[in-house]
Amino acid sequence: MTASLPSRRLRSLGLRYQRDAGGARLEILDQAALPDREEWRDGAEPEAMIGHIRALRVRGAPMIGVCAALCLAVQADRGAAPARLREDARALRAARPTAVNLMEAVDRLLPLCAHPEALVQAAEALFEEEVARSEGMATRGAALVQPGEGILTHCNTGGLATSGAGTALAVIRRAHEQGKGVHVWVDETRPLLQGGRLTAWELGRLGIPYHLLPDGAAGLLFARGRVQRVLVGADRIAGNGDFANKIGTFPLAVLARHHGVPFHVVAPRTTVDPSCPDGTAIPIEERDADEVRGLVGRLRWAPADAPVFNPAFDVTPAALVTSWILDDAVLDAEDVAAGALA
Repeated sequence: MTASLPSRRLRSLGLRYQRDAGGARLEILDQAALPDREEWRDGAEPEAMIGHIRALRVRGAPMIGVCAALCLAVQADRGAAPARLREDARALRAARPTAVNLMEAVDRLLPLCAHPEALVQAAEALFEEEVARSEGMATRGAALVQPGEGILTHCNTGGLATSGAGTALAVIRRAHEQGKGVHVWVDETRPLLQGGRLTAWELGRLGIPYHLLPDGAAGLLFARGRVQRVLVGADRIAGNGDFANKIGTFPLAVLARHHGVPFHVVAPRTTVDPSCPDGTAIPIEERDADEVRGLVGRLRWAPADAPVFNPAFDVTPAALVTSWILDDAVLDAEDVAAGALA
């Protein structure tokens, strides 16, 4: 269906896409298997991609959007009918409720379902756009980092979470590359340990000094003056600056404010949802209770029938944010209050 288009090969830390005379193919690095195993899984079929997204084999707001888009591109290249593409697009769009990048990516492609070549080109362009956005965030954010800082981060915001170098972790990486001698404090990030399993894995590959800590240890670090800056990502930023991120982010913002430490949210412009007025309008996904009771199939540290509250995200109020580091701007509270996000 897209034989007239030139071949494309796209690669990132967590994604492999190729389209040539043999057709289009898509693989994702299984983030649920890390750090023990680096396993690549087929992501060409929408049903499989939805499963990857829901099981967090693919995660990170920008990466979810890119993977859903490229999955549709593969189907378009294989000759899927427009009606089927629309059905697949809507199913992918609903795979996770909080990350607005997924909705934004699919909504860009929906009008192109009757035009396969245009859809494929638009999906491939999304990959390249996220790479450029990572560069913008890295450049703007690293300019704020001072030599020798201890930087605390939460969850995973690196090359696994985007098609580029990342969001908050891209800032840290750039500061390290600039020779600023930063040290990273990595929250393990309950309940699925994305900080311990993924961020520590990425930092080790990059040679950036870090220590992994239990989420509950952050307060002691702040009290001892070991944290000079907090950098976190976001899954959705409301028009007033409130934002949703992995559960445990809100307490970090409170700690940072109490100790006078700058607290920044780092995200691409595509994570901003101007139709969302404030944090109360952001849907919060609740996940399986066994993620808190224990590692499924391996170890259980709570009663099998323990009642569980397991939200995937919390919402940090704009009043606790020092600045919003986007790919195209760094906004302060006055900017946001004046409507820069809305």
